[in-house]
Amino acid sequence: MVYILYICQQTRKAMNNIFAHRLIAARKMAGLSLQSLADKLGNVVTKQSLNKYEQGKMKPDSTLILRLANILNVSVDYFFASPEIEIRLANVDFRKYSSKIKKSEEDAVIEKSIDILERFIGLEKAVNLQESPEYFEYSKIITNENDAEDAAKELRKLWNLGYDPIPDVVKMLEDKGYLVIEVDASKDFDGMKADVENKKVIVLRQYHNGDVVRKRFTALHELSHHSLLFSDNLSEKEKEKLCHVFASAVLYPEEMAIKELHQVRFHFYQKELEMVKERWGISFPAIFNRALRLGIINDYVYRNLNMDYRARRLHLNEPGTFLSKEKPVKFERLIWFALGKEIISVNDAAFYAGKSVWEFREQIHQMA
Repeated sequence: MVYILYICQQTRKAMNNIFAHRLIAARKMAGLSLQSLADKLGNVVTKQSLNKYEQGKMKPDSTLILRLANILNVSVDYFFASPEIEIRLANVDFRKYSSKIKKSEEDAVIEKSIDILERFIGLEKAVNLQESPEYFEYSKIITNENDAEDAAKELRKLWNLGYDPIPDVVKMLEDKGYLVIEVDASKDFDGMKADVENKKVIVLRQYHNGDVVRKRFTALHELSHHSLLFSDNLSEKEKEKLCHVFASAVLYPEEMAIKELHQVRFHFYQKELEMVKERWGISFPAIFNRALRLGIINDYVYRNLNMDYRARRLHLNEPGTFLSKEKPVKFERLIWFALGKEIISVNDAAFYAGKSVWEFREQIHQMA
């Protein structure tokens, strides 16, 4: 009897620890502090009580758990699901776009990434997936734009890309073994790179407006942080600029840019820019930068092109459409593969998909 009581106590303690860990993760994913969460709960529970929940010293009742799930935008099941593996991200590096990303936003992106990757890598282990990644690693030290250009040419050579447009950058990176995932985040976040369990991770923002051109550029920008070695004499700003050069050169090879844009230009008509964008999947500003870098336009023309671009408010809704999905599919495909091979159950598949069992069964029903 005493032994059974001890087992029950240990089980309860373990469940409390799981709940505590998952509550911390869910709060960080929502970008909330303890006080902010207490405020959203309408002061039904104090910051101090929430802190005790996160330490595993107390556990809320079912009504409060339901409210927490609604506020933190997770299912109730999330709080009690224990990942098969726990991971830590290493060598994390954020791409800052227009403003400095807040610490709470960084924490949210990291927690969301960990949540996805624990399920992703856990499923890979469950199906005993054996892969040999073809990571691009450039051994020469990058000191200037010419070096970044050379690195882009080397990547195209090693990956047999020739001089053709890349149909889908995200698919290409997944095919080479990179773990590419998307997270819902604010416009201050564009991308992040990290390492986990000897795997290279690229995290992208989930664009709800279908901005695939920006996503292509960001994915290659993060690839450069994985692949290139920069001189210690460079500032962070200089390194970021060289990552831009690399990404642009991968998207629009020097030989093709010079052939199509020709030498010495003083103006580009919008229609020509649209045609370049729709063929190569590169934005107008990136085309301007590419033309300046290759000596096709001078600084004066470059400034005028950018001023005209902003004055006409083209940055708000840039014309031209590049037809590509640019969406990670490897994880989702693996879920359906494992379910079809009966390696995992429907309940397991729902967990890996980050959905409730009811939501996942409804998805299956709609496909039937």
